[in-house]
Amino acid sequence: MSLLEVRGLTVRAAGGGDLVTDLSFEVRHGDRLGLIGESGAGKSLTVLALIGLLPPGMTASGTVLLSGQQVVGAPQRRLDRLRGRSVAVVFQEPLTSLDPLMRVGTQVAEPLRRHRGLRGRALRRAVLDALTEVSLTDVERVARAYPHEISGGQRQRAAIALALACDPALLIADEPTASLDTTVQAELLALVDGLVAARGMGLLLVGHDLAVVSGVTRRLLVLHDGRAVEHGPVEDVLRSPGHPYTRDLVAAALRLRGALDGIRP
Repeated sequence: MSLLEVRGLTVRAAGGGDLVTDLSFEVRHGDRLGLIGESGAGKSLTVLALIGLLPPGMTASGTVLLSGQQVVGAPQRRLDRLRGRSVAVVFQEPLTSLDPLMRVGTQVAEPLRRHRGLRGRALRRAVLDALTEVSLTDVERVARAYPHEISGGQRQRAAIALALACDPALLIADEPTASLDTTVQAELLALVDGLVAARGMGLLLVGHDLAVVSGVTRRLLVLHDGRAVEHGPVEDVLRSPGHPYTRDLVAAALRLRGALDGIRP
C-alpha cells in the first residue's frame, strides 16, 4: 500500500478558477519524490491540500489517500490522527511555522503527548532526544528558548525534530532550506537525507531549485501552471526532458552551475 496516493487532485479558488488541476502521483515506503516548479506553480497549495489545510475559500476535489485514508472532505478528527503520525510537514520558514509564543521544547512535546501519550520525565527525555537527533547542541537551552531566540538554522532543525517526533511514515518538506544560506542549506539537506534513509521513510521534497531537489530524490514531478508536465526518474528527466518547461529548468540549472564553477577558486 502506498503511503500517499493522489488521483485527480484539483484545487479551486473561491472565484472558481483552478489553481492545481488533475494532479496524480504516489509515494511508497522508502520512495523519494521531488515536486519541482517555479513560484506560483501550485506546489505549496498541493502540500496544503495533501494534509487538509487549504486556506478558507479554497476547495479540493479528487482522491488523496494517506496510509489508505481519504483526506479530501475528511472530518477534523481523522485529520488530527493522520498529521504527525502518518505524515508530517517541514515548511519553508520556521519563524512563521513555529509558534512564536511557545517555547521550542513545548512545541516538540505536543505531538509526543497527543499521539504517544507521553508525560513527565518520559516526555522530557523524548523531547531532548528529538532535538539531539537533528544535531542540535545544548538541547536543554534550545528547548527552553522561544523561536526568535535561536538562529535560522537551529529553528529549522527544531522544526524537523517536531515533524519527526512521532516517527511518521511520510515526510513532506516544502522548500525547507530556501530561507537559509548555502552552507546551512547543505547541512540541513544532508540531515534530512540521513534521517529519511535511517528511518526508511517516504519523502516528498518540494522546491524550485532543480539541483537541490534532484540531489536528494529519485523521481521528479514537474509542475507548471498547476499541472504536471513531466514525471519520471531523476536521471531520465535531467538527461532527456520532454516538456519545454522542463528543458528550460534543466538548461537554467546547467548555466548556473557553469557560472558558479567559473568564479570558484
